[in-house]
Amino acid sequence: MDLVESGSVGGFFALRTAPPETGGAHLPLARIYAGEGGPLTARVDRVAARLGAPERRVGASVAHLGLAARLWSTALGPAALYGRFPGLDPAELYWDGALTSPDDLWWAGSATRPATAADLRAVVQEAHLAPLHAALRRDGRIAPRLLWGNAGSALAGALRELTRWARAHGRPDAADRAAALVAELLDHPDLAGTVRGPRLRRASCCLYYRCPGGGLCGDCVFDHAPRTGLEARPPAP
Repeated sequence: MDLVESGSVGGFFALRTAPPETGGAHLPLARIYAGEGGPLTARVDRVAARLGAPERRVGASVAHLGLAARLWSTALGPAALYGRFPGLDPAELYWDGALTSPDDLWWAGSATRPATAADLRAVVQEAHLAPLHAALRRDGRIAPRLLWGNAGSALAGALRELTRWARAHGRPDAADRAAALVAELLDHPDLAGTVRGPRLRRASCCLYYRCPGGGLCGDCVFDHAPRTGLEARPPAP
């Protein structure tokens, strides 16, 4: 299992196995999930401020979407390429929400898991996403359906990136394995129906369109951005 090659698929697939040289305030994600919510709150606040989000839940959604994409990608990439993936135990996966990939995550573990949908679901969906969603709901008002919609969109996005890379690098086997794994992962009550059709277009919205100049994501459920009621307001002083 070559995490360097897996990381070459794209920034979201990169996973460090040592603390970044630049340092950082990394904590095991297990502590975030257990209730040490300060870093998660700070991440949501940072994203909301950067986007000029009119509601805090918009920042929470976008922050969640980024972390969900990191978690799915760091597992799905090696699973598709090598048939195994990092165990990513929350006690061994360190995160700093002030940093971006690849410095935001580093993995202190060594155990790997076989590339089955059941193992991917246990490692990412059950051990990370479910407690992450609970932590975000403790932090502020955000709908579970939105969070699972983000999770499905992040998984579909990881598949698209991996498929492009695999085809460009002569690895159709990896693309096929990834597609089969994702199809099985999406056949779960929490993720079923979150994305639809051959393009895996999402069935809910991440709320990014509500930000000034936000527009629509590439897989957005909307064809045109809904009016938010904020368009006619004067700019904040």
